[in-house]
Amino acid sequence: MSYPQFYELVCKRYSCRQFDPLCAVDDALVRAVVETAQLAPSACNRQPWHFVAVRNEGARARMLAKSRPGFMDAPVLLVCLGDHSVAWHRPADEKDHTDIDVAIAVEHLCLSAAALDLATCWVCSFDVEAVREALQLPQHVEPVALIPLGYAAADTGAPAKIRKPVDEILTWEKF
Repeated sequence: MSYPQFYELVCKRYSCRQFDPLCAVDDALVRAVVETAQLAPSACNRQPWHFVAVRNEGARARMLAKSRPGFMDAPVLLVCLGDHSVAWHRPADEKDHTDIDVAIAVEHLCLSAAALDLATCWVCSFDVEAVREALQLPQHVEPVALIPLGYAAADTGAPAKIRKPVDEILTWEKF
């Protein structure tokens, strides 16, 4: 893939908030996007991630009810988990890299979904305890993000991306 194609893909990915509830996502496509997450780098190659694909409407409703019921139209909810017991911790200050590693993997997943014409949205505001309960998670495994996955509703499109100019976010040699 050339840089222009990659740049186009990055521009294509957006946070979709309206999904087509009648358009199912094939298991092979779910697996394909998770395969790209599997290839993501992680600190010391610990790979402290796990992904649970939830199709069951009742389970999705329990996880989304209190905070994000609008995402129920997405036919798949990918629950992105971080395992603190295997994550790398920086020796200098014991910083836990679970969230960083999972975030890198999730963005790989979201970009590959966009390449397959699937829509996603990062959801970080959710009822953690409802997710823990629904998935029966052990204490050392944390739900980091929920990613609704599906096809965008026909009447929606990518909104304009409003971003700070590069000169505002890049400096040379010092802050």
